[in-house]
Amino acid sequence: MTHQIDIKHLDRCVELAAQALETGNPPFGSVLVDETGTVRFEDHNHVVGGDDTQHPEFAIARWAAENMTPEQRAESTVYTSGEHCPMCAAAHGWVGLGRIVYASSSKQLAAWLKDMQAPLPPVATLPINSVVPDVPVEGPFAEQAAAIHELHKQFHNQSK
Repeated sequence: MTHQIDIKHLDRCVELAAQALETGNPPFGSVLVDETGTVRFEDHNHVVGGDDTQHPEFAIARWAAENMTPEQRAESTVYTSGEHCPMCAAAHGWVGLGRIVYASSSKQLAAWLKDMQAPLPPVATLPINSVVPDVPVEGPFAEQAAAIHELHKQFHNQSK
């Protein structure tokens, strides 16, 4: 059953990534789900305004710190279209969020950008557990990763 729930939330992350693309942002979307299975917060990238820290995973960490107890945060799951960057992974660790499930990995993103001859991010594309070693992490998921790959192709074709 958990796998079906994970897929449902990852599919929502893909939808949010598509919304980000529609607003001119890179295609990233994330969902925070509490221990009861309730979606508590969701967002997508908002970096087009010039603040490259406006990642949805970072917004989730800030929201969770303000609106959830430490125990609730630890029991929650963050679903995301792409594996957290080091900034977002650190924020996740600092506020004590629980499990992370991602559609596509940092390694996949780096390979896609290279294939598209697009610039790499200014921050290293590291696995989450290189930044927060004790957080349970699952991903990538092939079907959702393929959808995210397509969104990145669209984004980088628009940028040319």
